Amino acid sequence: MPRSDETRAAFAAFLRSRRARLSPADVGLPEGVRRRVVGLRREEVAQLAGVGLTWYTWLEQGRPIAASAQVVSAIARALRLSDDERDHLFALADLPVPDRDSRPCVGAAHLDLLEKLLPYPAAVQTARFDIRAYNRSYRHLFGDLDQMPAERRNCAVLLFTDTEWQRAHVDLDHAQRRIAARLRAAFGRHHDEPAWQRFIAELEEQSPRFAELWRLGDVGGERAATKHLVHARVGELNLEMSSLWLDDALGSRVVWFSPRDAATADRLERLAAERPDEALISAVA
Repeated sequence: MPRSDETRAAFAAFLRSRRARLSPADVGLPEGVRRRVVGLRREEVAQLAGVGLTWYTWLEQGRPIAASAQVVSAIARALRLSDDERDHLFALADLPVPDRDSRPCVGAAHLDLLEKLLPYPAAVQTARFDIRAYNRSYRHLFGDLDQMPAERRNCAVLLFTDTEWQRAHVDLDHAQRRIAARLRAAFGRHHDEPAWQRFIAELEEQSPRFAELWRLGDVGGERAATKHLVHARVGELNLEMSSLWLDDALGSRVVWFSPRDAATADRLERLAAERPDEALISAVA
C-alpha cells in the first residue's frame, strides 16, 4: 500500500525531531564554530548513516521516495534511536519491524516472585512460550526442565513434541488447541519478525498436529483456564492456570498454577518438598 502524505510527513517530522536533540559530542563529532542549527546538521546525519545528503534531505522533507530497511536501520543508528524509537521509525516507513536484540526478560524481582509463589508451580515465559525462569514445583511439573537443552524449554514445542509433557495432560487435544490459538494471537503482533516466522515454520515441520491446528486459524486469548494433569509421582492435579504480563510491550509474563481442591494443594506441597537439596529457582542464562 503506498504511503500517504500524512505518513511521510510524520516520518519526516520524527527524523527532524530526533536530529535536533543530538549534539555533535553525542555522536563523536567536533562541535565546530558558528553553528546555526539546533542539534546535528543534515550532512552530519547523512555522513554518520552512510547515505547521500540529497537522499536524506528528501526524507526529511517528506518527498514521495521509499527508503529500504537497510537505509532506515543506518539512520536509526546514526540518530542513536532507542528500540522503541527505531520500531516507530520503521512503522512510519511502512517496513517490517526488525527483531530486537536478545535481552534478559527476567529480573531479580521476577525471580523473587517465583520463589514466593512456592509451592505453586510458576514460571516466566515470553509471548512465544519460551520458558525463561521457573521455581522448583514448575521444574518437575512435567518432568525435569533442568535436564532439557535451553532451546527446547518452550511450552508449545514440548506440548507438541515431547511424550512426557503429552502424557501429563488428561485432555491433550484441548491443551494443544488452546496453546496453538494463543500462539496465533501472539503471532499477530509479531508476524513480520523473522525469528517468529522461523519458529512457526520449524514447529509445523516437527509436528504434523501443530501444522493441522495452525491451518485452522483459531485465535485464543490469555484468559485463566483449568488444567487437569496426572503427575507420575504425586498423582492427579486439578489446577487453575493464571498469567500476568510483566511489561507493557507484552514481552514476558508470569504464569502460575493454583490448586482447585485440597488434595491438589497437598500434592503440590509434596512436589515442592520432594528435592530439598535442589535450587528453589532455575533461570535460562
